[in-house]
Amino acid sequence: MVLLVLGACGDAATTQSTPAPDATWVGTTECASCHVDEAQAWIGSHHDLAMQDATEETVLGDFGEAAFTNFGDFTIFSRRGDAFVIQTEGPDGDVADFEVAYVFGVDPLQQYLIELDGGRLQAFTVAWDTRPAEEGGQRWFHLYPDEQISAGDRLHWTGPSMNWNYMCAECHTTALQRNFELATLTYETTWSEMDVSCESCHGPGSQHLALVESGVTRSSPIGLGLNPGLTDRTGGGWVIEDGEAIAHRTVSLAGSGQVETCAHCHSRRATLEQVRDPATSIHNSDMVSRLEPGLYHADGQILEEVYVYGSFVQSKMYNAGVRCSDCHEPHSLELNAPGNALCASCHSVEVFDTPDHYFHEEGSSGAQCVECHMPETTYMLVDPRRDHSMRVPRPALAEEIDAPDACTMCHTDQSSGWAADVLENWYGPRDEKAEFAARAIHASREGRPGSGVALVEVASDLALSGIVRATALSMSSGQPSSQTLATVEAGTHDPDPAVRLGALAALDGVSPEARVPIAFPLLRDSIRSVRIEAARVLAPVPPTTFTESQRALLGEGFQEYIDAQLVNAERAEAHTNIGNLYTQRGIADAAEIAYRDAIRVDASFAPAYLNLADIYRALGREAEGEATLRDGLARVLETPALHHALGLLLIRRGETNPAMDELRRAVELAPDNPRMAYVLGVALNSRGDWPAARRTIDSALASSPWDRDLLTLMATALRDQSETEEALQYAVRLAEVAPEDPGVIQLLAELRRDLAGR
Repeated sequence: MVLLVLGACGDAATTQSTPAPDATWVGTTECASCHVDEAQAWIGSHHDLAMQDATEETVLGDFGEAAFTNFGDFTIFSRRGDAFVIQTEGPDGDVADFEVAYVFGVDPLQQYLIELDGGRLQAFTVAWDTRPAEEGGQRWFHLYPDEQISAGDRLHWTGPSMNWNYMCAECHTTALQRNFELATLTYETTWSEMDVSCESCHGPGSQHLALVESGVTRSSPIGLGLNPGLTDRTGGGWVIEDGEAIAHRTVSLAGSGQVETCAHCHSRRATLEQVRDPATSIHNSDMVSRLEPGLYHADGQILEEVYVYGSFVQSKMYNAGVRCSDCHEPHSLELNAPGNALCASCHSVEVFDTPDHYFHEEGSSGAQCVECHMPETTYMLVDPRRDHSMRVPRPALAEEIDAPDACTMCHTDQSSGWAADVLENWYGPRDEKAEFAARAIHASREGRPGSGVALVEVASDLALSGIVRATALSMSSGQPSSQTLATVEAGTHDPDPAVRLGALAALDGVSPEARVPIAFPLLRDSIRSVRIEAARVLAPVPPTTFTESQRALLGEGFQEYIDAQLVNAERAEAHTNIGNLYTQRGIADAAEIAYRDAIRVDASFAPAYLNLADIYRALGREAEGEATLRDGLARVLETPALHHALGLLLIRRGETNPAMDELRRAVELAPDNPRMAYVLGVALNSRGDWPAARRTIDSALASSPWDRDLLTLMATALRDQSETEEALQYAVRLAEVAPEDPGVIQLLAELRRDLAGR
């Protein structure tokens, strides 16, 4: 985001003024008429060039009858007068000509937007590599080079994952209104400016402009009538005192408004408001992702493209009060200083920018702070992004939890063990306490015994960042205990909204009635994302639990949750979430409508078929449930969950042989899914085919060795086969996973008695 610090409007002051609710957008030209230097710095920046009309000057790719082939799909890029044309497979699978409407991005790659029916702008999946030829650029390349993606696939350029209106627009334009119409499945998307302009960060400028025109200028606070969070009004700064190695702020930062303004686009999150008020908390406008599998490694290093915020808030720098503009010039987006000089603005050169610290040759890449503390991960094949958690390299931990290791990212001919020995020789023994949170999260992801206790310890450690504690809380939902519940309750009072959200997510593993005293007070929370999460986790609680006034407040929470989902009405996920809410509240007809809307919006979204079929099962309409699942399989080919659900339906109908075929196919397609393997194992064992059941369970336990259901099935089935000694071995493992479970305790005692009685 552009952080236009409008210093020309006045001196630093503590008074703050936010934009009026009815403030309107005035445009960059108005801003630039006063703020010339800022505007000049911004012109030509990535924010300025975020999106442009397709013209001779803006299109960087080769449209001179250039041909590109991927998995036999043939694409031709050509010119037709002033138009730029792409000949390729369209939404119906037929080859046709499509005119480029806009260019998207500028470096290190450029994509091209094509307008389809219904106001949809779609990002074409063959992009132009804008890097110099000597760096491997000046070529067409497919964003998914290892997959054959056909029309109807979510990743096809005509599919929902490539839809610009939803996926990209709000962070590449100013004042976006998506204006999706659910009834017609069409867009009438509008924006005030086709780039990330001044008002993207400062908010609509009409109030500010009116104040300036009325003569309120130098005597007034900086940015009067604009987003007050961008500038630091404390009068503080960074100093390195004599004898210190690292700078500290002379006055504590008043808030995180600047970082959260940037975070709206530089974070992995779900949008809760169509137009965000930049003066409010990120947690009012967005549901920010935690350190979830597939997004982050267990130690919090970036894995998927997560856009900086989630990694930065883990850092010591963020905790010390570092803001984006301390490192990045907010208008040009360039770094404030080159190389190590940037870090030296807060870290003593004599201590850190020396071979005695980095142990590499001066001037080498290994002597650069960022190579060790901000390693790169490349996305979209050509776009390297640095990890902003700015952590100390821990190669031994990285090897243990299968995470990246900055040392061996450069020393590719060496092992993490080698790197760990080298670091210990340089810096002394590793600090294993600093690695505890990563180990706990990794252990929990694998379902290891004792991980629940470790998660409680992580969640309770106030020295850790909010996003780490929130992640630990949310993961504890699978391992509820009295200690966990006490920690969750404490988390709901944490000043960090992220932690309160994590605590609410933990309640998914708690009985509905036990959720009430913990979650209900948060229906009045000042933060919108917290309120709607509280409503979600309270949805399964019987209405009779509440008084009339409490039901009214809960109803407001449900409506706020639904409204937040409908901000993203073009997404099947949103309607599925609404359907789930109605399902938990026992309102089947409304849930059915929501799931049908999800399928209508996106026929390739498998969870909507699954949940709709479940509604039909609950209503005794199994025939419609079967039709729904088969329709899903016809549209979303070879989806494991759909095969699995169809198999269960056929078992309920007594059609055992075709049911087994479906259950087997589900396991073949998802061999690492322990639940599907468990169900197939139960079905095979029930049919008397213990050898096949044993093979299925053994295979699943190889990848999920601590899965509770699999261990229970193995222990009880072996007991029934009179293999008591081996059954006891699995029961002992099961007791490690669930030491307080009465059924497990009873099974263990029974097996030990049987062995003792022999």
